[in-house]
Amino acid sequence: MISGGGTGGHIYPALVVARELKGQEVSSFLFVGDASGVEAQLVPREGFPFQGITTASLLGSPPWRVPGQLGRVVLGLTQAKRIVDEFKPQAIFATGGYVCFPAVVAGWLRGVPTLLYLPDIVPGVAVRALAPIASRVALSFAESKVYFAPQKRVVTGYPVRQEIVTLDKATAREELGISLEEKLLLVLGGSRGAHNINLAVSQTLPELLKICPVIHIGGYEDERWLKEERERLPKELQERYRIHAYLHEEMPWALAAADLAVSRAGASTLGEFPAAGLPSILVPYPYAAGHQERNANYMVENGAAVKIEDRDLKACLLPVVERLFANEEALAQMARAAHGLAQPEAAQRMVNELRALIDE
Repeated sequence: MISGGGTGGHIYPALVVARELKGQEVSSFLFVGDASGVEAQLVPREGFPFQGITTASLLGSPPWRVPGQLGRVVLGLTQAKRIVDEFKPQAIFATGGYVCFPAVVAGWLRGVPTLLYLPDIVPGVAVRALAPIASRVALSFAESKVYFAPQKRVVTGYPVRQEIVTLDKATAREELGISLEEKLLLVLGGSRGAHNINLAVSQTLPELLKICPVIHIGGYEDERWLKEERERLPKELQERYRIHAYLHEEMPWALAAADLAVSRAGASTLGEFPAAGLPSILVPYPYAAGHQERNANYMVENGAAVKIEDRDLKACLLPVVERLFANEEALAQMARAAHGLAQPEAAQRMVNELRALIDE
Protein backbone atom coordinates (compact mmCIF):
# COMPACT_ATOMS: atom_id res chain seq x y z
CA MET A 1 0.00 0.00 0.00
CA ILE A 2 1.35 3.44 -0.94
CA SER A 3 0.38 6.51 1.03
CA GLY A 4 1.29 9.95 -0.23
CA GLY A 5 0.22 13.17 -1.83
CA GLY A 6 1.06 15.57 -4.59
CA THR A 7 3.82 18.12 -4.24
CA GLY A 8 5.14 20.66 -6.58
CA GLY A 9 2.74 19.43 -9.21
CA HIS A 10 4.08 15.92 -9.01
CA ILE A 11 3.08 12.68 -7.34
CA TYR A 12 5.82 10.85 -5.51
CA PRO A 13 6.69 7.68 -7.44
CA ALA A 14 4.43 4.75 -6.59
CA LEU A 15 6.04 1.40 -5.89
CA VAL A 16 4.47 -2.07 -6.07
CA VAL A 17 3.85 -3.70 -2.71
CA ALA A 18 3.11 -7.41 -2.71
CA ARG A 19 0.21 -8.79 -0.71
CA GLU A 20 -1.34 -12.20 -0.21
CA LEU A 21 -4.59 -12.83 -2.03
CA LYS A 22 -6.44 -16.15 -1.69
CA GLY A 23 -3.27 -17.97 -0.76
CA GLN A 24 -1.26 -16.66 -3.71
CA GLU A 25 1.36 -13.96 -3.64
CA VAL A 26 0.66 -11.33 -6.27
CA SER A 27 2.09 -7.95 -7.10
CA SER A 28 -0.66 -5.61 -6.06
CA PHE A 29 -0.75 -2.09 -4.71
CA LEU A 30 -3.10 0.65 -3.67
CA PHE A 31 -2.43 4.39 -3.49
CA VAL A 32 -4.00 6.13 -0.49
CA GLY A 33 -4.10 9.92 -0.44
CA ASP A 34 -6.08 13.06 0.23
CA ALA A 35 -9.59 12.62 -1.19
CA SER A 36 -9.61 16.29 -2.20
CA GLY A 37 -5.94 16.54 -3.23
CA VAL A 38 -4.36 16.65 -6.66
CA GLU A 39 -3.47 12.96 -6.34
CA ALA A 40 -7.17 12.08 -6.51
CA GLN A 41 -7.07 13.17 -10.17
CA LEU A 42 -3.52 12.30 -11.17
CA VAL A 43 -3.23 8.76 -9.78
CA PRO A 44 -6.33 7.32 -11.54
CA ARG A 45 -5.25 9.10 -14.73
CA GLU A 46 -2.09 7.01 -14.67
CA GLY A 47 -4.15 3.85 -14.26
CA PHE A 48 -3.24 3.21 -10.62
CA PRO A 49 -5.82 2.19 -7.98
CA PHE A 50 -6.58 4.99 -5.54
CA GLN A 51 -8.60 5.43 -2.36
CA GLY A 52 -9.07 8.83 -0.78
CA ILE A 53 -9.20 9.58 2.92
CA THR A 54 -9.94 12.70 4.96
CA THR A 55 -6.79 14.53 6.07
CA ALA A 56 -5.83 17.69 7.89
CA SER A 57 -2.72 19.47 9.08
CA LEU A 58 -2.56 20.89 12.60
CA LEU A 59 0.61 22.84 11.89
CA GLY A 60 -0.13 26.56 11.69
CA SER A 61 -3.86 26.13 12.33
CA PRO A 62 -5.45 28.89 14.45
CA PRO A 63 -6.75 27.67 17.84
CA TRP A 64 -10.41 27.83 16.82
CA ARG A 65 -9.77 25.43 13.91
CA VAL A 66 -7.85 22.81 15.89
CA PRO A 67 -10.93 20.84 17.11
CA GLY A 68 -12.26 20.53 13.57
CA GLN A 69 -8.84 19.55 12.22
CA LEU A 70 -8.48 16.93 14.95
CA GLY A 71 -11.87 15.55 14.00
CA ARG A 72 -10.67 15.19 10.39
CA VAL A 73 -7.54 13.39 11.55
CA VAL A 74 -9.60 10.93 13.60
CA LEU A 75 -11.94 10.36 10.66
CA GLY A 76 -8.96 9.78 8.37
CA LEU A 77 -7.52 7.26 10.80
CA THR A 78 -10.82 5.37 10.88
CA GLN A 79 -10.92 5.32 7.08
CA ALA A 80 -7.29 4.19 6.88
CA LYS A 81 -7.88 1.34 9.33
CA ARG A 82 -10.77 0.13 7.20
CA ILE A 83 -8.59 0.27 4.07
CA VAL A 84 -5.78 -1.67 5.78
CA ASP A 85 -8.24 -4.30 7.00
CA GLU A 86 -9.75 -4.72 3.54
CA PHE A 87 -6.60 -4.52 1.42
CA LYS A 88 -4.38 -6.49 3.85
CA PRO A 89 -1.05 -5.05 2.70
CA GLN A 90 2.22 -6.78 3.51
CA ALA A 91 3.98 -3.42 3.65
CA ILE A 92 3.23 0.29 3.49
CA PHE A 93 5.32 2.81 1.58
CA ALA A 94 4.65 6.31 2.95
CA THR A 95 6.03 9.40 1.23
CA GLY A 96 5.86 11.71 4.23
CA GLY A 97 3.58 14.63 5.03
CA TYR A 98 0.42 14.82 7.08
CA VAL A 99 -1.49 12.88 4.40
CA CYS A 100 0.42 9.76 5.40
CA PHE A 101 -0.19 10.01 9.14
CA PRO A 102 -3.49 8.01 9.24
CA ALA A 103 -2.21 5.25 6.94
CA VAL A 104 1.03 4.71 8.83
CA VAL A 105 -0.68 4.70 12.22
CA ALA A 106 -3.36 2.31 10.92
CA GLY A 107 -0.68 -0.02 9.59
CA TRP A 108 1.25 0.13 12.87
CA LEU A 109 -1.88 -0.77 14.82
CA ARG A 110 -2.32 -3.80 12.56
CA GLY A 111 1.33 -4.84 12.65
CA VAL A 112 2.06 -3.91 9.02
CA PRO A 113 5.68 -2.79 8.43
CA THR A 114 6.21 0.68 6.95
CA LEU A 115 8.95 2.15 4.80
CA LEU A 116 8.73 5.88 5.53
CA TYR A 117 10.31 8.06 2.81
CA LEU A 118 11.84 11.51 3.32
CA PRO A 119 12.12 13.25 -0.06
CA ASP A 120 13.39 16.55 1.38
CA ILE A 121 16.65 17.04 3.23
CA VAL A 122 15.08 18.25 6.49
CA PRO A 123 12.22 16.14 7.90
CA GLY A 124 8.92 17.82 8.61
CA VAL A 125 6.66 17.37 11.61
CA ALA A 126 4.84 14.32 10.19
CA VAL A 127 8.03 12.41 9.32
CA ARG A 128 9.53 13.16 12.73
CA ALA A 129 6.35 11.97 14.43
CA LEU A 130 6.05 8.80 12.38
CA ALA A 131 9.71 7.75 12.40
CA PRO A 132 9.50 6.00 15.82
CA ILE A 133 6.76 3.65 14.60
CA ALA A 134 8.11 3.19 11.06
CA SER A 135 10.08 0.02 10.36
CA ARG A 136 12.63 1.87 8.24
CA VAL A 137 13.19 5.41 6.96
CA ALA A 138 14.39 5.85 3.38
CA LEU A 139 16.36 9.03 2.75
CA SER A 140 16.99 10.88 -0.48
CA PHE A 141 20.27 12.29 0.81
CA ALA A 142 23.01 11.29 3.23
CA GLU A 143 22.73 14.77 4.78
CA SER A 144 19.46 13.64 6.39
CA LYS A 145 21.02 10.79 8.37
CA VAL A 146 21.57 12.97 11.45
CA TYR A 147 17.82 13.10 12.10
CA PHE A 148 17.25 9.34 12.48
CA ALA A 149 18.51 6.35 14.45
CA PRO A 150 21.26 4.41 12.61
CA GLN A 151 19.34 1.12 12.73
CA LYS A 152 16.35 2.63 10.92
CA ARG A 153 17.82 4.91 8.27
CA VAL A 154 18.85 3.92 4.75
CA VAL A 155 19.90 6.24 1.92
CA THR A 156 18.08 5.26 -1.26
CA GLY A 157 18.03 8.46 -3.30
CA TYR A 158 15.05 10.16 -4.94
CA PRO A 159 13.25 7.93 -7.51
CA VAL A 160 12.16 9.48 -10.80
CA ARG A 161 10.50 8.28 -13.96
CA GLN A 162 12.96 6.42 -16.18
CA GLU A 163 12.13 8.66 -19.15
CA ILE A 164 13.65 11.64 -17.36
CA VAL A 165 16.94 9.76 -17.10
CA THR A 166 17.05 8.36 -20.64
CA LEU A 167 15.58 11.12 -22.84
CA ASP A 168 18.07 13.30 -24.73
CA LYS A 169 17.62 16.95 -25.65
CA ALA A 170 17.41 16.42 -29.41
CA THR A 171 14.65 13.80 -29.12
CA ALA A 172 12.71 15.90 -26.62
CA ARG A 173 12.97 19.04 -28.74
CA GLU A 174 11.75 17.09 -31.77
CA GLU A 175 8.76 15.75 -29.82
CA LEU A 176 7.86 19.26 -28.66
CA GLY A 177 8.55 20.89 -32.03
CA ILE A 178 11.19 23.26 -30.66
CA SER A 179 14.40 24.13 -32.50
CA LEU A 180 17.78 23.17 -31.07
CA GLU A 181 19.20 26.52 -32.13
CA GLU A 182 17.91 28.47 -29.12
CA LYS A 183 18.04 28.21 -25.37
CA LEU A 184 14.76 27.05 -23.79
CA LEU A 185 13.42 28.19 -20.40
CA LEU A 186 11.08 25.92 -18.42
CA VAL A 187 8.99 27.63 -15.74
CA LEU A 188 7.29 25.50 -13.09
CA GLY A 189 4.74 27.77 -11.46
CA GLY A 190 1.90 25.32 -11.11
CA SER A 191 2.09 24.21 -7.52
CA ARG A 192 0.51 25.74 -4.45
CA GLY A 193 2.47 28.76 -3.33
CA ALA A 194 4.00 29.35 -6.78
CA HIS A 195 1.69 32.21 -7.77
CA ASN A 196 4.52 34.71 -7.33
CA ILE A 197 6.57 32.88 -9.95
CA ASN A 198 3.69 33.21 -12.40
CA LEU A 199 3.39 36.91 -11.62
CA ALA A 200 7.10 37.56 -12.07
CA VAL A 201 7.17 35.72 -15.40
CA SER A 202 4.07 37.51 -16.70
CA GLN A 203 5.57 40.91 -15.86
CA THR A 204 8.75 40.20 -17.82
CA LEU A 205 7.30 38.10 -20.66
CA PRO A 206 8.17 40.37 -23.61
CA GLU A 207 11.78 40.68 -22.47
CA LEU A 208 12.09 36.96 -21.63
CA LEU A 209 10.68 35.86 -24.96
CA LYS A 210 13.18 38.00 -26.86
CA ILE A 211 15.90 35.96 -25.15
CA CYS A 212 14.39 32.47 -25.43
CA PRO A 213 11.23 30.43 -25.95
CA VAL A 214 9.39 29.63 -22.72
CA ILE A 215 7.41 26.57 -21.63
CA HIS A 216 5.36 27.67 -18.64
CA ILE A 217 3.45 25.24 -16.42
CA GLY A 218 1.24 27.71 -14.61
CA GLY A 219 -1.27 25.54 -12.75
CA TYR A 220 -5.02 25.32 -13.07
CA GLU A 221 -5.76 28.37 -10.93
CA ASP A 222 -3.59 30.75 -12.98
CA GLU A 223 -3.94 29.23 -16.42
CA ARG A 224 -6.78 31.50 -17.56
CA TRP A 225 -5.14 34.86 -16.89
CA LEU A 226 -1.76 33.65 -18.13
CA LYS A 227 -3.38 32.73 -21.44
CA GLU A 228 -4.88 36.23 -21.52
CA GLU A 229 -1.38 37.63 -21.02
CA ARG A 230 -0.24 35.56 -23.98
CA GLU A 231 -2.98 37.00 -26.17
CA ARG A 232 -1.70 40.52 -25.42
CA LEU A 233 1.75 39.72 -26.80
CA PRO A 234 2.79 40.53 -30.37
CA LYS A 235 2.08 37.62 -32.69
CA GLU A 236 5.73 36.67 -33.12
CA LEU A 237 6.18 36.42 -29.35
CA GLN A 238 2.96 34.45 -28.78
CA GLU A 239 4.46 31.60 -30.79
CA ARG A 240 7.43 31.48 -28.42
CA TYR A 241 5.32 31.17 -25.27
CA ARG A 242 3.65 27.87 -24.39
CA ILE A 243 1.40 27.98 -21.35
CA HIS A 244 0.02 24.79 -19.79
CA ALA A 245 -1.94 24.21 -16.63
CA TYR A 246 -0.12 20.91 -16.12
CA LEU A 247 2.00 18.46 -18.08
CA HIS A 248 1.41 14.73 -17.75
CA GLU A 249 3.21 12.41 -20.19
CA GLU A 250 5.02 15.40 -21.71
CA MET A 251 6.81 16.41 -18.50
CA PRO A 252 9.93 14.27 -19.16
CA TRP A 253 10.16 15.86 -22.62
CA ALA A 254 10.01 19.35 -21.15
CA LEU A 255 12.69 18.56 -18.56
CA ALA A 256 14.98 17.03 -21.17
CA ALA A 257 14.39 19.81 -23.70
CA ALA A 258 15.03 22.75 -21.37
CA ASP A 259 18.35 24.48 -20.81
CA LEU A 260 17.27 26.16 -17.56
CA ALA A 261 14.34 25.84 -15.15
CA VAL A 262 12.68 28.30 -12.80
CA SER A 263 10.93 26.61 -9.89
CA ARG A 264 10.13 26.47 -6.22
CA ALA A 265 12.51 24.22 -4.28
CA GLY A 266 10.17 21.36 -3.45
CA ALA A 267 11.46 17.84 -3.07
CA SER A 268 10.82 16.88 -6.70
CA THR A 269 13.40 19.42 -7.90
CA LEU A 270 16.06 17.52 -5.95
CA GLY A 271 15.31 14.38 -7.94
CA GLU A 272 14.09 15.44 -11.37
CA PHE A 273 16.49 18.28 -12.17
CA PRO A 274 19.60 16.16 -11.44
CA ALA A 275 18.15 13.23 -13.40
CA ALA A 276 17.69 15.52 -16.40
CA GLY A 277 20.98 17.36 -15.84
CA LEU A 278 18.96 20.57 -15.75
CA PRO A 279 20.37 23.79 -14.22
CA SER A 280 17.83 25.77 -12.25
CA ILE A 281 16.87 29.05 -10.66
CA LEU A 282 15.25 28.07 -7.37
CA VAL A 283 12.85 30.30 -5.46
CA PRO A 284 12.16 28.74 -2.04
CA TYR A 285 8.59 29.11 -0.82
CA PRO A 286 8.98 31.31 2.27
CA TYR A 287 6.19 29.56 4.19
CA ALA A 288 7.49 25.99 3.86
CA ALA A 289 8.99 25.82 7.38
CA GLY A 290 12.51 26.11 5.98
CA HIS A 291 12.40 22.87 3.99
CA GLN A 292 12.60 24.53 0.60
CA GLU A 293 15.35 26.88 1.75
CA ARG A 294 17.50 23.90 2.73
CA ASN A 295 16.66 22.09 -0.52
CA ALA A 296 17.68 25.14 -2.55
CA ASN A 297 20.89 25.60 -0.57
CA TYR A 298 21.83 21.97 -1.26
CA MET A 299 21.53 22.52 -5.01
CA VAL A 300 23.38 25.85 -4.87
CA GLU A 301 26.19 24.48 -2.70
CA ASN A 302 26.70 21.70 -5.25
CA GLY A 303 26.86 24.13 -8.16
CA ALA A 304 23.62 22.95 -9.78
CA ALA A 305 21.43 26.03 -9.18
CA VAL A 306 21.24 29.67 -8.24
CA LYS A 307 18.80 30.92 -5.64
CA ILE A 308 16.50 33.94 -5.68
CA GLU A 309 14.54 34.84 -2.57
CA ASP A 310 10.81 35.20 -3.10
CA ARG A 311 10.86 38.90 -2.16
CA ASP A 312 13.50 39.58 -4.85
CA LEU A 313 11.92 37.52 -7.63
CA LYS A 314 10.28 40.28 -9.68
CA ALA A 315 13.43 42.40 -9.74
CA CYS A 316 15.96 39.61 -10.23
CA LEU A 317 14.37 36.99 -12.48
CA LEU A 318 15.09 38.60 -15.86
CA PRO A 319 18.69 39.68 -15.07
CA VAL A 320 19.58 36.22 -13.75
CA VAL A 321 18.12 34.46 -16.81
CA GLU A 322 20.00 36.88 -19.07
CA ARG A 323 23.27 36.33 -17.21
CA LEU A 324 23.05 32.54 -17.28
CA PHE A 325 22.06 32.29 -20.93
CA ALA A 326 24.86 34.69 -21.88
CA ASN A 327 27.50 32.47 -20.22
CA GLU A 328 27.60 29.13 -22.03
CA GLU A 329 30.40 27.70 -19.90
CA ALA A 330 28.74 28.60 -16.58
CA LEU A 331 25.47 27.02 -17.72
CA ALA A 332 27.30 23.89 -18.90
CA GLN A 333 29.07 23.62 -15.54
CA MET A 334 25.72 23.86 -13.74
CA ALA A 335 24.31 21.12 -15.98
CA ARG A 336 27.25 18.84 -15.20
CA ALA A 337 26.92 19.57 -11.49
CA ALA A 338 23.20 18.80 -11.57
CA HIS A 339 23.78 15.54 -13.41
CA GLY A 340 26.41 14.59 -10.84
CA LEU A 341 23.71 14.62 -8.15
CA ALA A 342 21.49 12.13 -10.01
CA GLN A 343 20.71 8.79 -8.37
CA PRO A 344 19.33 6.57 -11.16
CA GLU A 345 19.22 3.46 -8.94
CA ALA A 346 16.96 5.05 -6.30
CA ALA A 347 13.74 3.33 -7.36
CA GLN A 348 15.37 -0.11 -7.35
CA ARG A 349 16.86 0.53 -3.91
CA MET A 350 13.40 1.35 -2.57
CA VAL A 351 11.96 -1.79 -4.10
CA ASN A 352 14.73 -3.79 -2.44
CA GLU A 353 13.95 -2.21 0.95
CA LEU A 354 10.24 -3.02 0.58
CA ARG A 355 11.02 -6.61 -0.36
CA ALA A 356 13.27 -6.89 2.68
CA LEU A 357 10.47 -5.64 4.93
CA ILE A 358 8.05 -8.16 3.48
CA ASP A 359 10.55 -11.00 3.89
CA GLU A 360 11.44 -10.18 7.50
